[in-house]
Amino acid sequence: MSRSVGIVGARGYVGAELIRLIAGHPDFELAFVSSRELVGHRVADQFEGVVGIDPGLRYVSPSNDELPNFGADAVVLALPNGKAASAVAAFDAAGMDPVIVDLSADYRFDDAWYYGLPELTRAKYAGQRRISNPGCYATAMQLAVAPMLDALAGPVQCFGVSGYSGAGTSPSDKNDPDKLRDNLMPYALTNHVHEREVTRQLGHEVQFLPHVAPHFRGLTITANLPLSTAFERDAVMARYRERYAGEPLVDVLDDAPWVSRIAGRHHVEIGGFTLSPDGRRLIVVATEDNLLKGAATQALQNLNLAFGFDENRGVPQVRHAA
Repeated sequence: MSRSVGIVGARGYVGAELIRLIAGHPDFELAFVSSRELVGHRVADQFEGVVGIDPGLRYVSPSNDELPNFGADAVVLALPNGKAASAVAAFDAAGMDPVIVDLSADYRFDDAWYYGLPELTRAKYAGQRRISNPGCYATAMQLAVAPMLDALAGPVQCFGVSGYSGAGTSPSDKNDPDKLRDNLMPYALTNHVHEREVTRQLGHEVQFLPHVAPHFRGLTITANLPLSTAFERDAVMARYRERYAGEPLVDVLDDAPWVSRIAGRHHVEIGGFTLSPDGRRLIVVATEDNLLKGAATQALQNLNLAFGFDENRGVPQVRHAA
C-alpha cells in the first residue's frame, strides 16, 4: 500500500531533491507539492526525465490551515527556520496526526520530537510521528566524532566548508557566485545553530567554524579531536569501521575524502585519520552532499523508519556492506 507524502516549501534545492526521491520510491507517492512561486505549474514539467510524478500534479500554495485538507500520510516541511510551528499547529488544530518531518532547526532542541540521524539515533525511535531532520553540517560532524566520544579530552574543533547551495535560494552574499568567485567566506564563527545542535546531541562541546566556497553542492568538515589517552592509527580506524559496519550510507576511508567526489551522492565519507606524534590528537575529515545525506536523503530515511520500511529503501546508489 502506497503512502502519500506532501512537501511544503518545494521551490528550494532540498525540495527539488525530495521530489526526485519520493517520486522514485516504490512505496511513496506525492500527495501535494507547495510553492508560491510555481503555483499552477505542472510538477513534472520541472523534472523532465524523472519517473513517478503524476502528470496531473501541479504546484499549490495552500495556507497552513488548508494543509490538513490534503489528507497526506506524511508531510515534509522544507521551510526556513522559524516557519514550521504554524504548519504543525494546523495539523494539531485539525486533530490530524500525519508523520511530520521538519527540515529546519525549529525542533532540533525539542525533546518531544525524535531527532532523526538514523546511524546514531535509531535506537531512540519508538514510533514518534514528529521527526526533526538534523542539519547538514551537524550530520557530518556527529558521524565524524561519535566513534571517539568516550576518548575525548576537551572541546572538538570543526572547520567546515560548504557549497553555496547550503545558503538557500534567498539572495545573500553567501550564495552570490560573483562574490564567492576565488573566495572563501567565513560566517557565524561562534554560536552557529549546528554548533549548538551537535554539542547538545553528543553531550560534548563542539566548536564549529563554517565557511562558504564557490562550488554549488557538497560540504567537508575537518575535525580536531583532543584525546584523553594515546592512540595508534589502526586502533582509531578499527573503531570507525566497527561503529559503521553495515551502514550503507557511511563509508570509512583510509585517505581523506574529497568534496568534489561526494556531490550527487547519498552517503557520508569519513577518512584522513591523522594522529599527532604523541597519539593524543586526532584529525578526521568527513564529506557529504549537503542537499542529500545532509537533508533530503536523510528525510527519506526518516520517512522509511516511520512507516516500517528498510531505512534505505528508495535511496539510489546504496552500497551494501560485503
